[in-house]
Amino acid sequence: MHTPLRPGLGPGLALLAGLAAAAGQVPWSLWPLALAGYALGLWLVATAPGVRAAAGRAWLFGCGHFLLALHWITEPFQVDAARDGWMAPFALVLMAAGLALFWALAGAVSARAPRRVLGFALALAAAEWARGRVLSGFPWAQPGHIWLGHAPEQLAAWGGAEALMLLTLAAAALPVAARWRGAGLAAVLLAAAFGLGAWQARQPVPPAPGPVIRLVQPDADQMLKWQPEWAGAFFARHLDLTAAPAARRPDLIVWPETAVPFLLNEPWDGLERMVAAADGVPIVFGVQRTEGLRGYNSLAVLDRGADGAPALRAVYDKHHLVPFGEYIPGGDLLVDWLSIPSFAPKEGYGYSAGPGPALLDLGPLGRVLPLICYEAVFAWFPRAVARPDWMLQITNDAWFGDVSGPYQHLALNRLRTIETGLPLVRVANTGVSAVVDARGRVVAELGLNRMGTLDVALPGALPPTPYARWGDWPAAVVWLLGLGLLLRRRALRH
Repeated sequence: MHTPLRPGLGPGLALLAGLAAAAGQVPWSLWPLALAGYALGLWLVATAPGVRAAAGRAWLFGCGHFLLALHWITEPFQVDAARDGWMAPFALVLMAAGLALFWALAGAVSARAPRRVLGFALALAAAEWARGRVLSGFPWAQPGHIWLGHAPEQLAAWGGAEALMLLTLAAAALPVAARWRGAGLAAVLLAAAFGLGAWQARQPVPPAPGPVIRLVQPDADQMLKWQPEWAGAFFARHLDLTAAPAARRPDLIVWPETAVPFLLNEPWDGLERMVAAADGVPIVFGVQRTEGLRGYNSLAVLDRGADGAPALRAVYDKHHLVPFGEYIPGGDLLVDWLSIPSFAPKEGYGYSAGPGPALLDLGPLGRVLPLICYEAVFAWFPRAVARPDWMLQITNDAWFGDVSGPYQHLALNRLRTIETGLPLVRVANTGVSAVVDARGRVVAELGLNRMGTLDVALPGALPPTPYARWGDWPAAVVWLLGLGLLLRRRALRH
């Protein structure tokens, strides 16, 4: 099938379709525009004249999508703009172009399908599933995320983000593949998703079990955070917020990621000051630590021992690190093979990965799944361990500006609560700190760039959701049914 477009028009429209599709992502959340963008992208790839043209249009479609959806990736380079600012546009363009290769592969595969619109929709769903897992994975700004903040997000309790992705691509593909009849089917599908999601969101959650958690948000500017003249002031700010009076004494105090200006193994008098400020209340805090030449981004639980001295109850090391942000992939090999120490975590550059997901037993507060920063965007982590009572994320989103990155991060964290039926406590350095109940509803929050505390009763947990039990299998069955229809069509043609 050859394109009816004039030569040269396809690439521009593909980019435009990607930009429109990205408009459905948080914080814009324009899902009707996103569906139109996906529909246009599906049509452009399906009508491309040949494999190469289909792959090229799909790649440009993906480039437009990721350029807008992930534009926050330039923000870390602005922390020290004089030194790093020139790299920002290159980072964004290379990131978008690289992630769009998954879409290009989907376009190439679909070029030989008997129903190319359905073929590209199915191939794109598979490519996005792979993007969330290949090379450590980056499941951010997926098609299904356009429903975050809208009623259909509740379907994630049944099939996770993949179910939302199939909903998006089906609603976009049906009108393209079957015109008015397809548009009618898409309307019915969306009406059912909104209706079921709205009903589920209204269902009650168990009452809060009692413990009150204090969230400490110091609003430490990333540009100043590690400067010697500021590091002590920000630590003092944590202490003051910890010791602030409350209507009810909290049962746990939580500080954000990398909250303290000392190493856990070299704390000088820092731990004593923390215990004194908390006055016997346990503190969970983000801290860096070293073992020999290796460094770790860690979460620690600090309490007052029987002798009144600080006592570390547990330590968790972040295991899923940010490529090129916290470590250089293959860095150990570079030092072993080429003697280039600047990329190797074992030589003190970047972090080393911890052993994996783990549960922390906090006694009367139950078992908690600790998540540091973007570990909370991976849906399979809560299912990699025994079921916790709740989830705890500490993060520092000051790296990602205040336009879209922190809001997208929070939305993905909310998605984890819907998938699992577990509440989440989220503490961020500059915001958004929040407590989210087991249906993804924000119970309380401290917005971006605000200093303060929140004392919130921990919400109750729901029984395990279908997604918590079965993972991606329900969505995989739906995908396989679509593939079966596609192959049946091919068989009938032959």
